[in-house]
Amino acid sequence: MQREQLADFLRRRRGAIRPAEVGIADGPRRRTAGLRREEVAMLAGMSVDYVVRLEQGRSSQPSTQLLAALARALRLTDDERNHLFHLAGHQPPPAAGIARLARAGLVRLLDLVGDTPAMVLSDLGEVLAQNRMSILLTGDHTGLTGDRRYVAYRYFTDPSVRDLHGPGEWRRHARQQVADLRAVAGRRADDPVVTGLIDRLLAASDDFRRLWAEHEVAVRRADRKTFLHPRVGRVTMDCETLVTPDLGQQLLVLTPADAEARERLELLRVLGVEEFPASVPH
Repeated sequence: MQREQLADFLRRRRGAIRPAEVGIADGPRRRTAGLRREEVAMLAGMSVDYVVRLEQGRSSQPSTQLLAALARALRLTDDERNHLFHLAGHQPPPAAGIARLARAGLVRLLDLVGDTPAMVLSDLGEVLAQNRMSILLTGDHTGLTGDRRYVAYRYFTDPSVRDLHGPGEWRRHARQQVADLRAVAGRRADDPVVTGLIDRLLAASDDFRRLWAEHEVAVRRADRKTFLHPRVGRVTMDCETLVTPDLGQQLLVLTPADAEARERLELLRVLGVEEFPASVPH
């Protein structure tokens, strides 16, 4: 671990980011050119004290999870992220599909869409990053572990997932999940992560086995989903999926399908502000 180089790199990257890039208001009294340490801590989900110790070269070796959070908070490019891992004494995560770090450009887009729910997913359906409105609408999925981090696995093994959408929608979405997973399996035929997930789904779900046997293939692009939200009720959203050139990650953007959905999403935004005041940037 190269503590002094790591500390210098973190200080310089923090100073290079404009607050507006991460959704923080840049008021007239602001003296810091870039982000404050407490703002980095908030964005990365860690203590301010640990950020201070990292920047002063006094910290213990950060885990790969903490480094991933810092990379997202500081909007690092892939090259900068890899450099961060090397300085901390870790091997960077692979650049291909099994990487579980959202690409910096996609994370920036999460900020740019503002109050529109959006998230970054891996090609296997792992939620790698979410903006605040996405969390208010669908819940926070970034901390899931094991097979539950895969959307397809939850669709076929968690009965409560069927209650999250409108009547009759589960089967249509389940079929789409399987067709998309079949496309991933074709691209990553020798990847044990993919084949292992499929084997476990085949063993766990009769519905999955039946749909898998139909050999449908389709990469998701656009869709419409109805969310039955416990606080604001039925919210119908149009889903637009943008994929990276290598198809390894996706940006999913959810926009209201009608006026009623817009009103309920706005109500959810206001309720979220009232319930989670600490999460609102200052």
